[in-house]
Amino acid sequence: MLVSHTKIFDIVGDIIRIKVTSGGAGDESRPCLNDLAVVDSDRGFRSLAQVINIDRDVISLQVNSGTKGLPNNASVRFLGEPMRVTYSDNILGRVFDGAGKPIDGGPELSNDPTVPIGGPSANPMKRVLASRMIRTDVPMIDVFNCLVESQKIPIFSVSGEPYNQLLARIGIQADADVVVFGGLGLIFDDYAYFRRRFEDAGVFPRTVMFINQASDPVVERLLVPDLTLAVAEKFAVQEGKRVLVLLTDMTAFADAMKEVSIAMERVPANRGYPGDLYSQLARRYEKACDFKGSGSVTILAVTTMPGNDLTHPVPDNTGYITEGQFYLHSGVIDPFGSLSRLKQHVIGKVTREDHSQIMNTMIRLYSGARDAAQKQAMAFELSDHDHRLLKFGDLFRKRFMDIEVSLPLEAALDLCWQTLAECFEPQQLLMKQALVDKYYPASAGQKSESEAA
Repeated sequence: MLVSHTKIFDIVGDIIRIKVTSGGAGDESRPCLNDLAVVDSDRGFRSLAQVINIDRDVISLQVNSGTKGLPNNASVRFLGEPMRVTYSDNILGRVFDGAGKPIDGGPELSNDPTVPIGGPSANPMKRVLASRMIRTDVPMIDVFNCLVESQKIPIFSVSGEPYNQLLARIGIQADADVVVFGGLGLIFDDYAYFRRRFEDAGVFPRTVMFINQASDPVVERLLVPDLTLAVAEKFAVQEGKRVLVLLTDMTAFADAMKEVSIAMERVPANRGYPGDLYSQLARRYEKACDFKGSGSVTILAVTTMPGNDLTHPVPDNTGYITEGQFYLHSGVIDPFGSLSRLKQHVIGKVTREDHSQIMNTMIRLYSGARDAAQKQAMAFELSDHDHRLLKFGDLFRKRFMDIEVSLPLEAALDLCWQTLAECFEPQQLLMKQALVDKYYPASAGQKSESEAA
């Protein structure tokens, strides 16, 4: 029988504190950290809550639906278990809120099995070294900074950039078996955009969405990453699926943590964020894993940088946890600010032999194109090679950097050779001669001249 506690003595934001009288050793009514509780009153208020702190007989709980309308004489009943999320094949093609309840008007799933959320990351002995590529058909990713299975990588950007459009494209085009999407603090238009894109592209039946909208309780924002990752882990381990987790935006998650920390009167750290920001972020990102003898979980998460400040606590801590980043600014993925630390595990091994040489040559020449553009802006005299670089830079931005460009990897590599041939002679590329002989399109320059004419 569940024991009701009514000694609520403090309500701050979405946090309540109650006093629980101990019944002695073995008292089963005493809660554990992260246990669920039901908060209700005779005035019609009812919500789930989660234990977030225990200080002797004082228990602090986060109320999922917020504390608006909660009277001091409400009762709290501890359920004796952590929060769980529905997991079965029936959740594919469904949309849930930040508490794991369906919000798409579909049938209830109350009879489906559930799994606990927020568990530990995988045992390192059960992990496999990353060795498989996730193709996205985005050239700036596939060619220059491959997304590798089991990788955890953020998209660093600022407000106003099309990071949601990029994330939706990757979710649609990625060669993953299951996509688990987590929206944190989304406005309704953004939520509707993601759902419409997934439905129109025909990938919604392999997608699960957990959505916390900006109008929803902040507390639920903290649950979304745990809900998405718990479901993703089960699909990977039990069904051997290659799962891609998409999260936007982890800065909103960190801001929700800061709000709760302030309500708990904890000593703040850098810029008001809690001192355990790093460990809280790492606890989620470390769920990315390639499981031995089973599937994999790959995490791609948007992290906005307030004021485009890379030293802000959220992107700064994220950079120490993750394996690189995609840097999105001015509407394009910056090839110099982006990095995938695991790309060497797949480039030239599971991709074409010329991949590594093409990647390095294209970036080297684009760097030269930027230098030539600076010389041109300062009215310096340009050489013939500078003019070739300027032409190459224009083609590179148009054909590869635009986030709307969609090309399979092999087609993108062929286009790289085509672009090089239109701008440079073979001996100017400084590449392995065997690769130049095999892949350099000899007629490209003539075709380019005829098209211009």
